[in-house]
Amino acid sequence: MPELPEVEVVRRGLVSWVRGRTITSVDVLDPRSLRRHALGPEDFAGNLEGARVLDVVRRGKFLWMPLAGPPAPPGMDLPSGMDLPSSGPAPAVALMAHLGMSGQLLMQDPGVPDEKHLKVRLRLSPSEGMPEQLRFVDQRIFGGLFLTSLVPTDDGGPGGLAESPLPLIAEEASHIARDPLDPCFSFDDFYRRLRSRKTGLKRALLDQGLVSGIGNIYADEALWKAQLHYARPTDTLRRADALRVLEAAREVMTDALAAGGTSFDSLYVNVNGASGYFDRSLNAYGREGLECKRCAAAGRLSLLKREQFMNRSSYTCPACQPRPRNGRW
Repeated sequence: MPELPEVEVVRRGLVSWVRGRTITSVDVLDPRSLRRHALGPEDFAGNLEGARVLDVVRRGKFLWMPLAGPPAPPGMDLPSGMDLPSSGPAPAVALMAHLGMSGQLLMQDPGVPDEKHLKVRLRLSPSEGMPEQLRFVDQRIFGGLFLTSLVPTDDGGPGGLAESPLPLIAEEASHIARDPLDPCFSFDDFYRRLRSRKTGLKRALLDQGLVSGIGNIYADEALWKAQLHYARPTDTLRRADALRVLEAAREVMTDALAAGGTSFDSLYVNVNGASGYFDRSLNAYGREGLECKRCAAAGRLSLLKREQFMNRSSYTCPACQPRPRNGRW
């Protein structure tokens, strides 16, 4: 499953290739990749053809492209006072990409042979030096594409990270909180809601309704960096500790994003669940039985432990992430 930095790499790559271009035709090679679009392939293609891609937006691991052109869904009214884009009415519809376990978005020229697991092809209006096709490839078919309504954000802020932020969010993403890389993320709001819960710290970090985009790997890395155990009770967590783990999560994901960016091929917009950062820079996740790097640097020996956690694994250092007496497991 791709994590937030991998999806942000895709967003940054896509926006430079598709923003402002019109979808001229749609080929659906495998309807299973449109199963989230309830009205079927013909409706999907009919609403996309002639639509112009306005932007590429991300919140947490959700990714969507606001469109100009297709009619607004019935009953979709914009609230008074909402800022509208200078080029026309605010968009009401978006193309949403769910990448699943193996979904890829590829920019290709027409002469490039179809990929083995190509599911959907979008042809784009010509633009000098730009590939003409956006292809959705998915080996395991857990991902997919679908059209969704855009709805106003609860807080009036931008829906997510975008080149031209609007106070609109894809309906399927409206239930999730902002992520630590979002400029509109509020630590005060996060901390207030964190303290109101009686749970363990890692469970809270994985709760997309509290803070989005932090997956199992980044949670372990952030907790190791902040020197906090995953079972620390949230209702008694000090403000300084909560701030430390949020800053650690932000730093870990920023580092991963930088690593993903350096290996990004502009003609191959790809999410496969593992960036170059994973291969060389992990401090906790997957390192069971290996020395804690921080302890080793301090001249002491401590081996990382793996424990079962929510049908997954958690990796901690018993020396610098001590188990709390009153932990919430």
